[in-house]
Amino acid sequence: MRDRRDSQSRLSQGSDIELTRQQQLTNAGFTGSHSSTPRLRVVRIIDRLNIGGPSKHVVWLTAGLNAAGFDTALITGTLPAGEGDMSYFARAAGVRPLVISELSREIGLRDVVVIAKLLLRLVKLRPDIVHTHKAKAGAVGRLAAMIYKWATPSIFWLRPRKCRIVHTYHGHIFHGYYGRVRTGLFVAIERVLARICTDRVIVLSEQQSREICGKYRIGRTEQFRVIPLGFDLEEIESTRTNLREELGISDEQTAIGIVGRLCEVKNHEMFLEAAARMLRDSSARVRFVIVGDGHLRKHLDEKCIELGISEAVVFTGFREDAASISRELDLVALTSFNEGTPLTLIEAMCCGRPVLATEVGGVEDLMGERRDEIDGFRIWDHGVTVPSGDVDAFARALRFLIEHPGLRREMGKQARAFVTIRMSKERLLRDLQRMYMELAGLSAEVVPSNEPQPIAQSH
Repeated sequence: MRDRRDSQSRLSQGSDIELTRQQQLTNAGFTGSHSSTPRLRVVRIIDRLNIGGPSKHVVWLTAGLNAAGFDTALITGTLPAGEGDMSYFARAAGVRPLVISELSREIGLRDVVVIAKLLLRLVKLRPDIVHTHKAKAGAVGRLAAMIYKWATPSIFWLRPRKCRIVHTYHGHIFHGYYGRVRTGLFVAIERVLARICTDRVIVLSEQQSREICGKYRIGRTEQFRVIPLGFDLEEIESTRTNLREELGISDEQTAIGIVGRLCEVKNHEMFLEAAARMLRDSSARVRFVIVGDGHLRKHLDEKCIELGISEAVVFTGFREDAASISRELDLVALTSFNEGTPLTLIEAMCCGRPVLATEVGGVEDLMGERRDEIDGFRIWDHGVTVPSGDVDAFARALRFLIEHPGLRREMGKQARAFVTIRMSKERLLRDLQRMYMELAGLSAEVVPSNEPQPIAQSH
């Protein structure tokens, strides 16, 4: 009887200890089931949850990796006035970010405070892996993680903490954002960070890997892993919208949309100028739909008046159904100066829509096989591309696609099949899980046999 009481006492103490551990993890900012099995701790850092693909990406990873055997925490900063906020998306996924108010996109002296606060968070969270996203968070986050690794008594016998540092380039700021001098400074900083503060560099496409590692000489080839984006395809397919009815677009009209922040790098002026030229040369019934918001809204309104196309263009502002809005469009365009792997194109492809885009970043990696090149634009399995900044070629490509609805349908069908196979959120989670386990020196869990295998992406 006494042995039984002692056994029950030990069990009770063990339960109390585990409950205490779970509470400590929750208080620290980790989410997940916190089972008694040791779980890798991952701290993810991004500068802000603004409207765009990276915000969805970090939320999906934070929420999704808990079920795969990780304890995760997401650290974010704050948004400048007038920028769209995606905190609602995190709340809907059950993710409660840890906010450092001084962390923002802009560079300044207060970044010293940001690094100090990040360091304090890391000391409290004790991560096995620190994973940063985008340029600003990548700089301050990796510096804080490096200090955390070495700021330990074991430094005296040259043994840092066992913490691995990962950085994801969702795009980059090496062209299309700043002048030559400032860009050169940022490239130099990224080279140093890759050399001394980074164990793995994740890029979203082969083209991005060639550009960052090859052209700009950032990092070493063996540091790089190509892990394409993944998306919640069911969310896109299940969300319903009535955009055409709301905007009064008839079935006989061709709706051409562009989705994204109204800022310089997205180059909406090119979209409007190409629209004006196409309308002058064609009698097709077309409406141009601009989905998104930003500080250039007033300027772009004025540009429409200047070009005489205000009646053919509609601005919708920010919409929470933007991911599925492509279903209401006939063609989705992108005119950016610089991109990583554009979320808006993938969402369009998931909805079975062809795309027309400038040849930047990882765009070509989404397009399938190239079929032909005519009139200065290239025809691919999933759409058409034009050289960056070539307004005339973009206008000709617009007219070509409008005049070939059967080809558009074929492209959309192939695009949807491509995304369904290669771009699922589940594939993304498995790919990251495997990489984290590799970094930690552990064996990755077996992928369930009823799920599609991930595409090869280690180079």
